[in-house]
Amino acid sequence: MSGNGEQPEAWRAQLLARLHQPPLAPREPLWWGDAAIGSVEPVVAQRVAGGAPIAADRRGGVAGWRVTGLSLQPSLAGLAEALRTAGLVRAWRNELLAVTDGQGRELASVERGVVRLLGIATHAVHLLGFAPDGRHWLQQRAFDKADDPGLWDTLVGGMVPAGEAMDGALAREMLEEAGLAVSQLRGLAPGGQVATSRPSTSVPHGHVVERLDWFRCVVPDGVVPENRDGEVAQFRLMGRGEVIERLRRGEVTVDAAAILLAAGL
Repeated sequence: MSGNGEQPEAWRAQLLARLHQPPLAPREPLWWGDAAIGSVEPVVAQRVAGGAPIAADRRGGVAGWRVTGLSLQPSLAGLAEALRTAGLVRAWRNELLAVTDGQGRELASVERGVVRLLGIATHAVHLLGFAPDGRHWLQQRAFDKADDPGLWDTLVGGMVPAGEAMDGALAREMLEEAGLAVSQLRGLAPGGQVATSRPSTSVPHGHVVERLDWFRCVVPDGVVPENRDGEVAQFRLMGRGEVIERLRRGEVTVDAAAILLAAGL
């Protein structure tokens, strides 16, 4: 599989290196009380600091920003609205994602549309689907999606909203994205976890910090995924060789590539 003379494992290392990349511009910590809850480019914080619950701060010689106010939830809501008014929010989703401290304890929730701007850690869930003969079920993302349009992805993937259990989020995404119920699948089980930290490709001034929990299952013969939410262009069964070739050509999302490699591809 070396193709152009590169070492056989070089392409795998290159894919995994995309998981962890430094910010495109310097970022400073975002604090609530004693907890670091994210990070922000100074230019973004300065843009809204005059009329939003955020103020410059310095701790232990480190410059940063703190969310002000008596309670984190309304303060984050106010900060999100200020970012929206300033024209910094790419898409307002009306969906709340959890805001956690460094130990993963949930402190509050915030509008999904601002989490990349604020470098807030998010949680996603993915499903690897296999045919009984070992081929991979992959989805091609819709061409009008803001993130990774037209790239190939795991069979199912999506964010875990605030207040929703991971298993519930997976079942919901399975139904919405692929028209699949848990009862239709065989051997559904946790596969592992992948972490990523990299610049956002769709949100200016944004940075992705995300934990991805992935599961695996067998999709029985005769069960065919069918998209219901308009976010998938097509589903396709691929043999190992085709999946590897698409990975090598950069036709697979960063997250899906990492998960496929973690699964032993």
